[in-house]
Amino acid sequence: HLHRGISCDAYTSGKVSQVSALFLYIDIKIWICTVRITINCSPWRDNACCTANTSAEAHDDASYLYNFNWNHCGIMSKECKKHFIQDTCFYECSPHLGPWIQPVDQSWRKERILDVPLCKEDCETWWEDCKNDITCKDNWHKGWDWSSGINKCPEGSKCSKWTDFFPTPKSMCEKIWSNSYIYTTYTKTSGKCMQLWFTGTNPNKKVAEYYLNNGQQQQSSALPTLLFLAVTSLSVMIH
Repeated sequence: HLHRGISCDAYTSGKVSQVSALFLYIDIKIWICTVRITINCSPWRDNACCTANTSAEAHDDASYLYNFNWNHCGIMSKECKKHFIQDTCFYECSPHLGPWIQPVDQSWRKERILDVPLCKEDCETWWEDCKNDITCKDNWHKGWDWSSGINKCPEGSKCSKWTDFFPTPKSMCEKIWSNSYIYTTYTKTSGKCMQLWFTGTNPNKKVAEYYLNNGQQQQSSALPTLLFLAVTSLSVMIH
């Protein structure tokens, strides 16, 4: 099975209010990631929830991270693979995904992310760079043949054009990881969407803060989980 893992130590400093606890991954008095990583996932080099080894493995065709082979229907183009590397770095290293963590009751994970709002440019560029590639499934989250230890196309499926499975950027961003992402019409300057890749200061901190401040109703149900995560070592299985 395919999963994403984030490992970081969360701790509190002084008295923590219920409001500040909601700012898991945001308020540095609650969440501090001191890991420094290599240039492979360079946007998160100063504040990351991944190790240098994880950062390096994100760039391999079939890494220990997931044993997931991008080349299941021939060699994935460099242009397309670049976005999956960025996607992996985002999930493995980002310290600002707290608002979208949801509990699940599955044998191989207890939490996942759901409906992370991606910026329009990221989805559209990702799809544009992959539209001439080939795959055999529209949901890469499940349904693979893992009998060899790495993912292969399931029996009865056939490799076909990317656009046969993902006719639009929206369909790709939302289907490929079982609604981990949602496509938005927000641009990177809106402050209302998460960026998979960036230079300079991490813009996603303010985006996560925006969604927490605007009180998504579903977040109230996740409060016990957030409070727990704020004071314990976190190991989140994502995707």
